[in-house]
Amino acid sequence: MAAQPYDLRHAAVSLWLNVGVPATEVAKRAGHSVDVLLRVYAKCMGGQQDLINGKINNALDGE
Repeated sequence: MAAQPYDLRHAAVSLWLNVGVPATEVAKRAGHSVDVLLRVYAKCMGGQQDLINGKINNALDGE
């Protein structure tokens, strides 16, 4: 359970970023600039190297 409403907002923004919603869209929905969003939530986007590398490889392979 969230200790305060901000915890729910933080969880939602973190979830959106981790499922691949573009930072520009997340920032708009959260009421942040992209700069602030990435500064505050960058630590929430870790562990996605394999997913990102796969997307880059697919793009380079024309998939």
